[in-house]
Amino acid sequence: MTRRCIVLVSLLAITLSLGTWAFHTWLIADLPSPQELQSRAVVPSTKIYDRHNRLLYEIIGSHAGKHTPLPLDEIPLYLRQATIATEDASFYTNPGVDAKAILRAILINLRGGEVLSGGSTITQQLARNVLLPPEERTRRTLTRKWRETILAWRLARTYSKDEILALYLNETYYGNLAYGVEAAAQAYFGKSAAELDLAECALLAGLPQSPARYNPLTDPQAAKERQAVVLDLMVKHGYIDEAQARLAKEEQLHFASVPFPIRAPHFVMHVRRLLEDELGLATLERGGLQVYTTLDLDMQDTAQWIVRRRLAQLSERWGGFPDRNVRNAALVALDPWTGEILVMLGSPDYFNPRIDGAVNVALATRQPGSSIKPITYAAAFDPSSAEPYTPATMVNDVRTSFITREGDPYVPVNYDHLYRGPVLLRQALASSFNLVAVKVLDHVGLEDMTALARRLGITTLDDSDRFGLALTLGGGEVRLLEMTAAYAAFANGGHRVEPLAILRVEDSQGHVLREWRPETGEQVLDERVAYLITDILSDDTARIAGFGEGSVLKLSRPAAVKTGTTTDWRDNWTIGYTPELAVGVWVGNADNEPMRRVSGVAGAAPIWHDFMEEVLKGRPVQEFTEPEGLVRVEVCALSGKLPSPHCPHRKTELFIAGTEPREYCTLHRPVRIDVATGMLATENCPPEQVVERVYTFLPAEAVEWGRKQGIPQPPTEYCSLHGNMGQEARYRVQNNHSPLSTPHSPLSLVMTSPDPFSVFRLSPALPLSHQRIEVAARPTEGIALAELTLYVDGNPLVRLASPPYRSLWPLTPGVHAFHAEGYDATGRRLTSAPVYITVLE
Repeated sequence: MTRRCIVLVSLLAITLSLGTWAFHTWLIADLPSPQELQSRAVVPSTKIYDRHNRLLYEIIGSHAGKHTPLPLDEIPLYLRQATIATEDASFYTNPGVDAKAILRAILINLRGGEVLSGGSTITQQLARNVLLPPEERTRRTLTRKWRETILAWRLARTYSKDEILALYLNETYYGNLAYGVEAAAQAYFGKSAAELDLAECALLAGLPQSPARYNPLTDPQAAKERQAVVLDLMVKHGYIDEAQARLAKEEQLHFASVPFPIRAPHFVMHVRRLLEDELGLATLERGGLQVYTTLDLDMQDTAQWIVRRRLAQLSERWGGFPDRNVRNAALVALDPWTGEILVMLGSPDYFNPRIDGAVNVALATRQPGSSIKPITYAAAFDPSSAEPYTPATMVNDVRTSFITREGDPYVPVNYDHLYRGPVLLRQALASSFNLVAVKVLDHVGLEDMTALARRLGITTLDDSDRFGLALTLGGGEVRLLEMTAAYAAFANGGHRVEPLAILRVEDSQGHVLREWRPETGEQVLDERVAYLITDILSDDTARIAGFGEGSVLKLSRPAAVKTGTTTDWRDNWTIGYTPELAVGVWVGNADNEPMRRVSGVAGAAPIWHDFMEEVLKGRPVQEFTEPEGLVRVEVCALSGKLPSPHCPHRKTELFIAGTEPREYCTLHRPVRIDVATGMLATENCPPEQVVERVYTFLPAEAVEWGRKQGIPQPPTEYCSLHGNMGQEARYRVQNNHSPLSTPHSPLSLVMTSPDPFSVFRLSPALPLSHQRIEVAARPTEGIALAELTLYVDGNPLVRLASPPYRSLWPLTPGVHAFHAEGYDATGRRLTSAPVYITVLE
C-alpha cells in the first residue's frame, strides 16, 4: 500500500470517527436511559394565589403528590383498547416507531421547515413526555423527532408492550391536573379507574391529544364529539360493535372529582389552562412558579354561600307543587373597567357528582334567553346606521308571522302569551317583550347584531348564517363569562372588556416571568348607546309590565340588569352591573335536564340581587355617568313622537342628539260626532248636536288588538239624518280625505291568517268538519272599508261588511292560495298579496 493510500484511509477513518462522534453528540449522547422511566426527579410545586396573596392551590408534581400507578390488569380493557385504537392502532405489532408515518412526516416537514406532521406511536409519546426534558418536548423540530424516535426504539428493546402501555396510561396527562388514568378517573368522574364503563373510557382516551380543547368540564359538546370519534375508531378496529358504540354515545355522563384541598377549584383549573397556553406546558411542568391572580376569595366565598342558600330554597316543595328540579348555578363577577375576574363559581360544589359539580358552567356554552336582547337593541340605537331606533320608537306588539330562511312561518310569542299593542322600545326592552325584540332584530339585521356581539367579546356567534330571528330570544349559545364581559362594556361606556384571570407569574427566585397590566379596551360601542342601554335596564318603572314595581331586580343603589329564560326551562340568567361591578348568574342543570317553571326572575335574579347587595354593602353609592351628546325631549307616551295638543299622556325621553323626533303625533285626533246618531257629523248636522271627541287611531296592524282590548273606535260612516252630506263632506269622501282615511295604493289589504307557507296535516282521529283554520285579513293604515271578501283558490269564502274580517275554512289536502279583495268608502277596489299553504293527509 502506498503512502498516499495510507493517508487517504487514515483521513477516511478520522472523518468517519468524527462524523460518528458528531452524530452521537447531536442526537444520542445526552439521551436519558430507558431505566430512568421509574425514577424521575421531584418537581418543585407551583402555587396559585388570589389577589390578596391567599393560597388557592398548590400544584404538586405528578410524582410528588397523589399519583397512583396501576398494573395493566387493573386498568379497564375498554380504556386500553380505546387508547390503542385512538393513538396507535399497530401498537402490538410495530417496533416502537411507525416507519411509514415518520417518513411521511419527514417529507412534509422538509417542505414546511418545521415539524408539521406527527406520526408518534404510543412508545414515542411515552419517550417524549417522560424522558425528554420539558423544554425539549414542545419543540417542533426534526432533531427532537429523531431523538424521540431513538428513545422509543430503545424503550421497545427494554420493556414489553404491556409494560409500555401500562407506563403510558399511568404517566399521560389528561388535563385538570390529572396525570395517569387513576387520577383522571377521579378528576373527571369521582371514581376509581376500575369502575369506568365504556362511555367513560372512550371519553378519557380522547383527551391526551388536546386536554384543553376536549375538556368536558368547560366544553362538554367538544368532549362528546371527541368521544364519538374514539368509539368509531374502536368499531373500526374490531374492539366493539356498532350497537355498543351507539349506546355509549347516548349515555348521559356525570362529572365530578374526588375531594382534595383547593379553593375556588373552577377558577384554579381555568388559570391552569391559561398558564399552559401562555407559558407552555414545559414551563409549567418545571414547577416552582408563583401565580398571582385577580380572584377575590372573600367575594368567591360569598358567592358560593348565596348560591347554595338560594338553590336550597328553590328545591323546597311548597303549596303542593312538585319539585322544581333545579340543582346547579354559576356566577361570574368582573371589574367592568379592567376585566379582572373577581369571582368564578362554576357550580355550587365542585366535588358533587349528583350535580355534575366539576363542570364549569361559567365557561360552558348555554342558551342565554332574553339576556341577549340588550345587544340587539344596542345595534338598533346606533346613530350611524341608516335608520336608527330610539328608546321612544313605537313598535306594535301584536301577533306577527315572519318567514324564516327556510321558508317556514315563525310566530314569536311573549313570555306571558299576551300582546300589548303599540309600545315604545324603552318599555319593550325593560319588560322583555319577545315579539318586539324580534321586530327590532328584523330591522337591524342578523349580520349587524352578531357583528356587535363579536366586538363585545362573544366568540360563539361567529356565523350569522347559522341563526335566525330567534337569536334575539336566546336561539344561539354563549358563555356566561363572555356575556358578563359584554354587559361590562355597557357599564364602562362602550369599551371592550377582556376577562383577566392572572396578574403576574414569578419563578422560584421571585423573577417576574409574565405580568398582565389591566388596560382599558377598545371602544367598540358608542358611549351614548351604552348609556341608553344602561338607562333602560336601570329603569324600574319601565319594567313594571314585565316584572312589577320594586321587584328583586331593584337594588338599594343604581344598577342595570336583564334576565333571560329559555322556552324549555333549561337555562335562566340574570346579568347586571353597577358602575364598579358586573355580575352574571346562570341557574339550571349542567346535564341540560329542564327545570320545572323556574324563570330568570325566580331563579337567577335572587342570587344576583343578594350577591350585589352583600359585596357592595358599605361602599359609597355610585351613579352612572351620563356622557355628552344626549338630549331630553317630551314625547307622546304612546307614539313616541312630539305631542300634539290632543295627546293625553306625555313623558320625557332620552335621545342621542340628532335622533330625537321631528314629527308630531297623529294617533290622537279629534273627530266631530253627531250625538243623535253617533255617526260622523257633516256640515248639515245642527251645531248643538255636534261634539268633538278625541280618538286613538291605532296603526292598522294593531286595530284588531285594540278592538279586543275595548279601546273606543271612531264611527266609520257619516250622518245622513239631516239630509245629504254637504259639499265639504262629499269632497272629503270622494278624495279619500275623511278623518279615518289616508291615501293608499290598490294593494292595501293584508292577510293575517293563515301564516305564509304553513304546512297542516289532517288527523285521522278527528272528524273532517272539526279540522278548520282561520282565514282573516285587515286593511292597511288609514283604510276605511265598505266591504271585504275572503277568497280560497280564487273562489269566494265569505263577504263581510264590517270587522272582524275573518272566517273558518275546512282543511282540504293540497296546496291552496288565499287572498282578500274589498272596496273602500269611495268604491275603490283593494286587494291583498296571496298567501300559500300546504295541507297533507
